[in-house]
Amino acid sequence: MKTFHYKNTKISYSETGKGTAVVLLHGFLENKTMWAEYIPEFSKKNRVIAIDLLGHGETECLGYVHGMEDQADMVHALLHELKIRKAILVGHSMGGYIALAFAELYPDNIKGLVLLNSTSRADSDERKINRDRAIIAVKQNYSAFVRMAIGNLFSEDNRERLAEAIEEVKLQALKTPLQGIVAALEGMKIRKDREVILHFAPYPILLVLGKKDGVLIYEENLEQIEGTKVQLKTFPDGHMSHIENKRQLMKTLLGFFKL
Repeated sequence: MKTFHYKNTKISYSETGKGTAVVLLHGFLENKTMWAEYIPEFSKKNRVIAIDLLGHGETECLGYVHGMEDQADMVHALLHELKIRKAILVGHSMGGYIALAFAELYPDNIKGLVLLNSTSRADSDERKINRDRAIIAVKQNYSAFVRMAIGNLFSEDNRERLAEAIEEVKLQALKTPLQGIVAALEGMKIRKDREVILHFAPYPILLVLGKKDGVLIYEENLEQIEGTKVQLKTFPDGHMSHIENKRQLMKTLLGFFKL
């Protein structure tokens, strides 16, 4: 593992392979270990950077709110440090929101964009209320909140089949500090709508969705790419395509990286 200091905050990341830079951004309650089974394949032909985002994994918290722009600025600073001018960004869920913020702030540094179980749209009023409820819940009972939040990310059909993998995701999630969880929830709640990027970006974009995603409603997610050139890959399962549909996702992403 490597570390980098950004605004007096320790950032943890890994770097493997040579070639086109591929930057992997995990989701809420996740960390860079979520990519462990993908990196060996990806790094055969690419330079792969997996980052622990602010307040997650081994990266420290920067403040009480981690806006998507704050996270994107941190990612940009790291890429600048590594002398990477253009990269393909792959963001899972919250990582996708951060990738879109990066795309808005640093359009010249993007070669391609993958939104994995993510959306370009801002939170609805209802979602914002749910974020506030989640902040209260995690402060009241941290462990119960984390375990329940992770369980809900998998489609019901897979909860038994993938019980072992789900338990591992929960154990990784329980390493996330309370401040990191609250700062991420606050940051996601206030994020901007960035659907315009899907319509006008000059680089290729891939949207990966799960039909039974309990977090992002499939039909609503399809609306944002109507009339765009965004490539769509749909899987039959939940929010965790990288676990629920691992083999197919690996093939899809490797194909996309050949831009």
